[in-house]
Amino acid sequence: MGYKTDIEIAREAKKRPIQEIGAKLDIGSDDLLPYGHDKAKLSQRFIDSVQDRPNGKLVLVTAINPTPAGEGKTTTTVGLGDGLNRIGKKAAVCIREASLGPNFGMKGGAAGGGMAQVVPMEDMNLHFTGDFHAITSAHNLLAAMLDNHVYWGNALEIDIRRVAWRRVLDMNDRALRQINVNLGGVANGFPREGGFDITVASEVMAILCLAKNLEDLQTRLGDMIVAYRRDRSPVFCRDIKADGAMTVLLKDAMQPNLVQTLENNPAFVHGGPFANIAHGCNSVTATTTALKIADYVVTEAGFGADLGAEKFLNIKCRKAGLSPDCVVLVATVRAMKMNGGVAKADLGSENVEAVQSGCANLGRHIGNLKSFGVPVVVAINHFVTDTDAEVQAVKDYVATQGSEAVLSQHWEFGSKGSEELAKKVAEVAESGMSAFAPIYPDDMSLFDKIDTIAKRIYHADEVLMDQKLRDQLKDWEEQGYGILPICMAKTQYSFSTDPTLRGAPTGHSVPVRELRLSAGAGFIVAICGEIMTMPGLPRVPSAEAIHLNADGQIEGLF
Repeated sequence: MGYKTDIEIAREAKKRPIQEIGAKLDIGSDDLLPYGHDKAKLSQRFIDSVQDRPNGKLVLVTAINPTPAGEGKTTTTVGLGDGLNRIGKKAAVCIREASLGPNFGMKGGAAGGGMAQVVPMEDMNLHFTGDFHAITSAHNLLAAMLDNHVYWGNALEIDIRRVAWRRVLDMNDRALRQINVNLGGVANGFPREGGFDITVASEVMAILCLAKNLEDLQTRLGDMIVAYRRDRSPVFCRDIKADGAMTVLLKDAMQPNLVQTLENNPAFVHGGPFANIAHGCNSVTATTTALKIADYVVTEAGFGADLGAEKFLNIKCRKAGLSPDCVVLVATVRAMKMNGGVAKADLGSENVEAVQSGCANLGRHIGNLKSFGVPVVVAINHFVTDTDAEVQAVKDYVATQGSEAVLSQHWEFGSKGSEELAKKVAEVAESGMSAFAPIYPDDMSLFDKIDTIAKRIYHADEVLMDQKLRDQLKDWEEQGYGILPICMAKTQYSFSTDPTLRGAPTGHSVPVRELRLSAGAGFIVAICGEIMTMPGLPRVPSAEAIHLNADGQIEGLF
């Protein structure tokens, strides 16, 4: 049996006008600002009007560590949202927007797959409603104003050796990681070393995703540290007087985007920080608003539960006052086999022993999530090559971990295939079992917070950090930043900082090579191992296969 590609399925979607989708959540057409016929932004007036309503149930979808075999976290998020609607729940999906860089690189899009997709898929994976372009522009406006301030006399006495504000671009481009700027003589300013991060790693992106409203957005932007003086005192964005203009550029980007699933159910798509180098969750505005107008909100956190879910629970929930009622941990039989040592080319053959030996990674994630006090349901994202014996092996293993695994066939059948998963999630969410709490308190020292994540989540023996970095943490504590949570920048492929180390490794160390203070977003970034905040393209980038066909339709996107 031949299967259609994701883009072919999306192209055949019977989309409804976006006003009809909004009506499912009692959003009037006057509160939707349409971008074409199939996507719209939600007005701030509507967001403000629902704040006093009680919250619906919050379901977090996360996953095991990614492998080349695929996990399907977004696909499961969308499929579960459709499944909850199928069993009579008023449910909305909240996911992140896609970054252009990985779309043209190797990661692929962020709209789900098969019969569990959000549409319009092409728009979502390309320019969408321009939010990322607005973030890029706002970020780089600040960079330009900072260099301009230095050029025109440097009244703030910025030490150009200590400029902390890099530029950003929503593209994978390793050539821009470390560059020299202001070359070319007196007319162009004072030469210094600089560089680019990818837009999704920008502190402006993090702030957009954590701010409650435009006023909060501008305050946070103003709080960002952009440079230091010779006496090491910080220079803030508000000192450069860029926060007002940046807020103007971000005014529309701050509003959540409403689109629909293939089954015409509502989906909010807003914000897109990566989980390996940023905090990996969609916007607080989208999630909290959806909770006011839907009975169930299904949201995802990027990459494995050691990254996205840890940051969702320790950063986003802490800052937004959220508490998940159920966590869905996505796994595949194929990934279990790969963790069990099977080569990618051999994943189609039954191998129950490899499934069993590969379950250690899954078990560790279950235990980690439960340590936050949240109930865990494992979703086995079904592939057509999975055998009954292999699926049963995963179910049996999960049962030994005190949880239940449910086979879900949403990729192939949409909500019909996720109905059983939806019923189980609803049962758990409505049971009141969740007793959520972050795994470290605000008043713990910054080093101890990093150490807690390394030992309790990564199961490492130690954190390796030189004295200069330890002193930096102490300085920030003395400046009043000690209460901030930690955002770990680490490879997504392993619990360790070695991307080749699969399974559930122990006895490893977590080397922290750089620290960044995101004072506006409100967290400390600890950059571990070889992780890059500006990715590069692979040897054969996806962009080589993307083109328009004779009918003007996009081909090769996925």
